[in-house]
Amino acid sequence: MKRILLIIGLVAAVSSCGTTNQVTRGQQYAGMYEVKPVVLLVMPPINNTSNVEAKELLYTSISRPLAEAGYYVISPLLAMDVLKAESAYDSEIFVDSPLTTFRDYFGCDAVVFSEINTWAKKGFAIEANIRYFIKSAATGEIIFDRSCDLVLDLHVKTGGDSALSMLVGLAASAINTAATNHIEAARKANYFIFRDIPRGKYDPLFGQDMDFIAEEKDVSAVVE
Repeated sequence: MKRILLIIGLVAAVSSCGTTNQVTRGQQYAGMYEVKPVVLLVMPPINNTSNVEAKELLYTSISRPLAEAGYYVISPLLAMDVLKAESAYDSEIFVDSPLTTFRDYFGCDAVVFSEINTWAKKGFAIEANIRYFIKSAATGEIIFDRSCDLVLDLHVKTGGDSALSMLVGLAASAINTAATNHIEAARKANYFIFRDIPRGKYDPLFGQDMDFIAEEKDVSAVVE
C-alpha cells in the first residue's frame, strides 16, 4: 500500500512539473537584457476607446513605476510639449515607424508605447484593458510587451448585513464611484504591469534578476 501511494505521489509530482510553465524574466524579457535601456521616452497612449480623458490620465501616471524600477524617464511634461510642437502627439503614427529620430532628439534608448482598449465605468467599478510595449529606439524591436485587464472595485464596505447598512453602502459606493479619479485606475494598472519589468541601471537589482520567475505576460486583477 505504501509503495502504491509513493508511486502515485511521484506521478503527481512529475505531472505537476510538466504542466507548470515557469519562465524566468531573462527568458520572457530577453530583449530588455540585451538592449539594457537606461533612458526611456514615454509616448502618449493610443486611445481606442470613446473616453477622451483616458489618454492624458494614463500618460501622466506611467513614468513613476518605471522610475521606481531604476530607469531614467524623460519628463512627460517636457516630452509632451516637444511632441505637440512637432505634431507628434498621436503615437499611432510612429508605432510602426523607425524611432531613431526620437533617439537622436531625446537621447533615449527605448520608447514606451501603450494602447487603451477598454476604459469604462460600470456600476461601482472601473474596467480597463491596456497593453504596454517598449521598443528599442535603435532597432524598433519590441523588447517588453504585457497587457492588463483591471477592475477597480469601488464598493464601500459598511460592516453590516442589515437592509439599512446595505442601503448606506450602496449610497456610499455611488458617491465613491462618482468622486473617484480615473487616474487611480491608471496607476494601479501601471503598477501591475511594470512590477515585473527587469530592473533598470539605477536599481540595486540591475542585471541580477534574470533568474527571477516572471509573471504571466497578460495579467488580470481586481483591486479595491
